[in-house]
Amino acid sequence: MSRSLQNPYSRRCESKCRGSSLIEVMLAVALMAVTALGLIAGQLWTAREARAMAMREHAAWIADSVAEAMCVPSAGDSAIRQWSARAALVLPHGEASVRDNDGVSAARVTWAALRDMPYSDDVIDKPAPCGGADLPAGSSCVALAFAR
Repeated sequence: MSRSLQNPYSRRCESKCRGSSLIEVMLAVALMAVTALGLIAGQLWTAREARAMAMREHAAWIADSVAEAMCVPSAGDSAIRQWSARAALVLPHGEASVRDNDGVSAARVTWAALRDMPYSDDVIDKPAPCGGADLPAGSSCVALAFAR
């Protein structure tokens, strides 16, 4: 009676059907692990780049505000101090300043680069120095030229 209840295909499957070998399972797990690590690394890179872009954006806004404040002759030093204080709040070790070179003024905002971001010396396509000023290693800068 027990034989009649058994699946007629079970006898054939015992000799022909075999499960995955341990090597195939280990290769599949290793492939999934490498793929997951690649996805995680991509997400971390994207997050770092987004944070660096946000800092450059804040610095550009501050440099633009300093340039606009310098158009008012009475604002001068008080505007620079105000925006430098705001730069220090928004950016790590942020500082706003105005430099005059040959009749062209430049509003410059500098800040300390993130530790996990590449320094400007590590970049292959290195842009021109920030407003002709030498920056210490590990610093980033945004300069905006304007006429008074």
